[in-house]
Amino acid sequence: MADAHLMQPRFRLHMRRLSVSRKQLLVLLLPLLVACSDQRAAFEIDSSQHSLTLIRVQNFFWEKSARYSVVVARLPDCQRRHEIGAGGADSKVEVFGPGNDAWILRQGKRMYVVETRTCEGFARLEAEPETGMGPLQGTFQTRGGTLVFVAARDGQSTSNGAAAAQ
Repeated sequence: MADAHLMQPRFRLHMRRLSVSRKQLLVLLLPLLVACSDQRAAFEIDSSQHSLTLIRVQNFFWEKSARYSVVVARLPDCQRRHEIGAGGADSKVEVFGPGNDAWILRQGKRMYVVETRTCEGFARLEAEPETGMGPLQGTFQTRGGTLVFVAARDGQSTSNGAAAAQ
């Protein structure tokens, strides 16, 4: 019985050390739990009610890729989110305006067309349209670690779909 009494305090002390180390471990892991980055930037077409918003979700800060989607809106008539898929975490997405409320998004070699009349139209393009990409409206890009939309300068456009020099 004397031996059992001696073992009990040691066991308690050991449990206390274990609980402290768990707390320390949780504090150290906390930055990893909140490391998800969800950034948004908007291209306002006519107003904030008529816009394209690019959303970039990066699960962990050390990942070099992110998931992208675009929200097309012409409120109060329509709003819809379309998945673009994975791309580089610092990928630029160019926005071209061929007209008729259609918008072409180019991310590297991938291109998508969206529209803001009904907000339902969304398709991946295999090649540039024969009629051209339309004028470059601007580019979604990372500046200082933040996703922003940078409007194209006046006169900056593409007639054959090639990216304009910046």
